[in-house]
Amino acid sequence: MNEAVRPRCHEATDLESARQALARALPVAENDLPWRALAYAHERLGECATFAHSVGTALIVAELRVGADAVAAALLHACLGDAPEVDAEFGTAARLARGVAAMARIETLAASATDKRLDPHAQLEALRQMVLAMVEDIRVVLVKLAERTHALRCAATQDDATRETLGHQARELFAPLANRLGVWQIKWEMEDWAFRYLEPDTYKTIARQLDEKRGDREAYIKGVIERLQAELALHGIEAEVTGRPKHIASIVNKMRRKRLTFEQLYDIRAVRVLVKHEIDCYTVLGLVHNLWQPIPGEFDDYISQPKSNDYRSLHTAVIGPEDRALEVQIRTFDMHRHAELGVAAHWRYKEGGRQDAQYEEKIAWLRRILEWKDDVADSSEFTEQFKTELFQDQVYVLTPQGRVVALDRGATPVDFAYALHTDLGHRCRGAKVDGAMVPLNTVLDNGQRVEIVTVKEGAPSRDWLNPALGYLATHRARSKVRTWFRQRDVGEQVGLGRSLLEKELKRLGIVEANQEKLAQRLKFAKVDEFLAALGRGDVGQRDLVQALQEPGKPVPALVPTAKPRARPKSGNPVTIPGLGDVPLTLARCCKPRPPDAIAAYTTVGRGLTVHRADCASLKRANPARVMPAEWVLDANAAFEVEIRLKAFDRQGLLRDVSDVIAKDRLDVLRVNTDSRGEYAHMQLTVRVKELQQLSRLLARLQHVQNVIEVRRA
Repeated sequence: MNEAVRPRCHEATDLESARQALARALPVAENDLPWRALAYAHERLGECATFAHSVGTALIVAELRVGADAVAAALLHACLGDAPEVDAEFGTAARLARGVAAMARIETLAASATDKRLDPHAQLEALRQMVLAMVEDIRVVLVKLAERTHALRCAATQDDATRETLGHQARELFAPLANRLGVWQIKWEMEDWAFRYLEPDTYKTIARQLDEKRGDREAYIKGVIERLQAELALHGIEAEVTGRPKHIASIVNKMRRKRLTFEQLYDIRAVRVLVKHEIDCYTVLGLVHNLWQPIPGEFDDYISQPKSNDYRSLHTAVIGPEDRALEVQIRTFDMHRHAELGVAAHWRYKEGGRQDAQYEEKIAWLRRILEWKDDVADSSEFTEQFKTELFQDQVYVLTPQGRVVALDRGATPVDFAYALHTDLGHRCRGAKVDGAMVPLNTVLDNGQRVEIVTVKEGAPSRDWLNPALGYLATHRARSKVRTWFRQRDVGEQVGLGRSLLEKELKRLGIVEANQEKLAQRLKFAKVDEFLAALGRGDVGQRDLVQALQEPGKPVPALVPTAKPRARPKSGNPVTIPGLGDVPLTLARCCKPRPPDAIAAYTTVGRGLTVHRADCASLKRANPARVMPAEWVLDANAAFEVEIRLKAFDRQGLLRDVSDVIAKDRLDVLRVNTDSRGEYAHMQLTVRVKELQQLSRLLARLQHVQNVIEVRRA
């Protein structure tokens, strides 16, 4: 039976003692690799505690039967340095050892989180997944588990702070990893050491109760096994009967979970019976109940009614020999394999937490690998199986506060920013990885600490949506960027639609209109949807006028409310109200053209200059010299407007742009396309009659696939 853990820190600091201990652990060596690694470690480290720690780790790895490379890696992990000859001499073992050394950073990450607002259980789970994602060979994790186990053994003689740190690491990070990989002996030992260091008083109480009865219990269990084996043989049932170990941490957890005292635990003395067939389970149950009296309420049939994690077994408690409580578990060999090694859900059931079917299937595969290793004599048959990319589809990085963030493999700092918060992603303008500034399309790697540099107010770039530029790798981030642009475009369309509606109301002489009823008449559920459709041109002028018309009244004619202004005799295209026909020039700074809103400015010695109303030069000028101005337009006059468009170059781009212009029934006078690398630059000259037409066209062109920017020249 597994009792209280006792210090077993290997102190073989001299080469000969280490060689003898290793020879006992490896009676049949596959090759001389472990001995060469032992000699190299002794040469580099000398006879010291670090060398003894490496030897102790190697002895634990040897018990796991995962090959000579893993044993050699355990010996080498503390003395590799940057020596290139090690890789050439030790090959795979050196690669594994470097992986173990790199995992030392994980030890500090569990205690480095300073953001107390986060769920500690979620953070620890992310760290455990990071461990598996950081390695290409699962043997690296197994060697690391062995190294931490030996460190726990040696900590028994160290100070309280060291023991507490190692205890937290074991309980929160490494023991759960051993649990899900099915490395039970390491899991149990780690949990007991952690319990001993973190709750020493409770540990000593339980250990004392176990130690007082240890000898009696061992003899008792031996007698029970012999009695059961004889009874099974008498009835011709092939079975394997073993005493089931119960470690201290498990005892205490069960006492707390079920609120029991030590005396109320029936499984302190326990045996397990494994049979070939399911029907034999019930036969054995009958034999056990015939031999000893069952304890009422202590029978569970998990075969006919399996647990939610598909665990199947018969559990019963009886009054055994000498009137002592005894637990008996009965299951088939397949059920046992399913419960102990094959079921990924079993570890989740033990640990609790959110289910992740894809991740659990990966754990199931690793467990199968570890199970297969016990069925072969030559580790070379399964060594390649340990090389896994099961966890390489994700990358785990940290915030400056130590929060672990899981991202898809290939993720960038922009993906990281959006994973934290949408607004952080929008305002992202730079990133630091491990303290150094990097481009925003840098691919992140496991364990890196990422800090986002932001502006106070910002917006995403359309370049982020270009796959060729590599700014975004996650669907979630791309979706958020697309949503931002879609909402921005809708906002512009709503504003344009509201302006068009106000203009039409003024033209028809309608003081006020109920916009909700107007939207309903035009089959829109919301006012903003109606205004956006009006701004896009999906709602025509005639449809709008008909919707505005009250029942029983005639529809107003679609005619201008004012006559076109007569052109001055001088032929000037602009008139200044109140001044008549005066000489003027068009400003070169903003190049005003119909139908731009304009204003005139009185210069010194050069007469009047006409600017766009939004001209930057005009805004800086003396406002006392600015006068209103208007274009002199003929009825149904049209104007040439130049539009510049930038997009990611692709086949069919010009066709899609032409389709949008044709939908608005506008004339295209000239098109000039220039492709520069991955971008296409277009200059289009179209004929429009009013600004609303132009605004609507620009909004629609912005929605064409791969278009980055559209503006008037």
